[in-house]
Amino acid sequence: MDTSALLQEIKRRDPHHVNFQQAAASLLKSVSGYLDEHPELLEQGLLDCLLEPERVLRFRVPWVDDQGRVRVNRAYRVQMNGALGPYKGGLRFHPSVNLDVLSFLALEQTIKNALTGLSLGAGKGGADFNPKGRSDAEIMRFCQAFMVEFHRHMGPDTDVPAGDMGVGMREVGYLFGMYRKLSGSFNGAFTGKSLDFGGSVLRPEATGYGLIYFLQSMLAQQDQTLAGKTVAVSGAGNVARHAFAKALDEGATVVTLSDSKGTVFAEQGLTKAHLEAVGDIKADGGGLDQLAERFDGIRYHADSRPWGFPCDVALPCATENELNEADARQLVNNGCRWVAEGANMPCTAEAVSVLRDNRVIYAPGKAANAGGVAVSGLEMSQNSRRESWSAEEVDRRLRAIMERIHGRCLEHGGDHRQPDYLTGASVAGFQRVARAMRGQGVL
Repeated sequence: MDTSALLQEIKRRDPHHVNFQQAAASLLKSVSGYLDEHPELLEQGLLDCLLEPERVLRFRVPWVDDQGRVRVNRAYRVQMNGALGPYKGGLRFHPSVNLDVLSFLALEQTIKNALTGLSLGAGKGGADFNPKGRSDAEIMRFCQAFMVEFHRHMGPDTDVPAGDMGVGMREVGYLFGMYRKLSGSFNGAFTGKSLDFGGSVLRPEATGYGLIYFLQSMLAQQDQTLAGKTVAVSGAGNVARHAFAKALDEGATVVTLSDSKGTVFAEQGLTKAHLEAVGDIKADGGGLDQLAERFDGIRYHADSRPWGFPCDVALPCATENELNEADARQLVNNGCRWVAEGANMPCTAEAVSVLRDNRVIYAPGKAANAGGVAVSGLEMSQNSRRESWSAEEVDRRLRAIMERIHGRCLEHGGDHRQPDYLTGASVAGFQRVARAMRGQGVL
C-alpha cells in the first residue's frame, strides 16, 4: 500500500519535525503489507488518527535559581493515544527537548505500550531544563514549578508519567510530592517512585534487564545462548549499566561502554568492579576516561563510538540516531550478528537498512526496550492494590512480558529463522491499537 501521501502530509504540517518523520516513515513502511490485507483500516482514518496526538500541552515553567534569578523553561506533554488506557510515558529534562523529539518518542511509546499487553495508552513529556550542574534545591524548585501546571492534566486513570533522561528517582520524588500536595491525594499517578512511597523493586533495572531478556529470546530462536558472546554496549546511563550487569550474569563478555566524549574498550571484558566504578565516576560528574586511568587493560578512545570493535551483539543504549550507516557497516565487517536497541530509535533508517540487508538480526527499541514501561505497569498494579511485590515476583513478570513481546513480534515477523522484528513489532502493536480505536468509534 502506498502511504507516501500520508507521510507527505506529515512533512507539510510539521516540516521541522525530522525525528517524528523518521519514526512515522518507519512505522508506515512496516505496516504497509498488513494494510494491503486490511484496507478498511486506512479507509476509516485510523492511521491519520494514530499519527496525530490526541492532545499537546505546552507551558512555561518559571523558577528561581540559587542566586535569586527567575529563569523560564519551556515544557510539553504529548498525550499521543489513549485507546488502550491512561497515557503512559516518561518525562525528559534535557536541553534537546522540543516538540519534535517528544512527538517521535510518544509515537514509539504507543506501539511499545501496546506490545506489552497491558492497559496502557501512550504519552511523552518534559522540558528543556538541564539538571546537570544544578543544586538539589534548584532541581526541587524546578520540579515543583513544573508540577504546578501539569498536575491538572494527570492522574492514575488519566495520564501517568515516569522518569526518562534527566529524570531519575530524585526528580520523580519531587514531582510526585508536589502532585500529592496539589491534588490532595496519594495515588499511582507517577511511576519510578522511591520504594518508600509506592515504587516498585527493579524499576531502575527494568529497561536494561528487559533488553537482555528480549535478546535471550532472539538468541534462543536460533538455538543460541548469550553465554560466551561478545557484547558492545553504548552509553553509561541507567539502561546501559543494567544491561551490562545482566549480560555479565548470563555469561556474556561486555567489551565497551561510552559517553558523549568517547568509548572505553576492554578486550578481555569489563567486570562488575568496572561497573561499580562507572557509577561512582558518573555520580561525581566525571567521564569514562577516568575508568581507563583507574584500571589496567582498559583503553579510552576519545571521539569514538563502540561500533568499531569486534562483537557478536551490539546494544545501543544511549540516545536517538547514535548509530549511523557507517557504524552499521563497521558492525557488519566486525562480525556482529545481533543488534537490539536499548534506547529509543538509536539506529538511523540508513543503519537499519544496512543491518537488515546483511542479515544482521535487528530488534527495534519499541520491542526490545519495553521492560521499563512493563515494570511501570506493574508498579501501577501494585499501587492500585496497595501491595508491594518481591524482586523475584517482579522479575518473573518482567521476563514473561518480554517473552510475550518476542512472541508477538514473531507472529508478524516472517521467517522464524531470520525474523523481521521491526515489521513484527510494528504490526503487532499497531494491530492492537487499531482494534481499540476502531471499537471506540471516531474520537
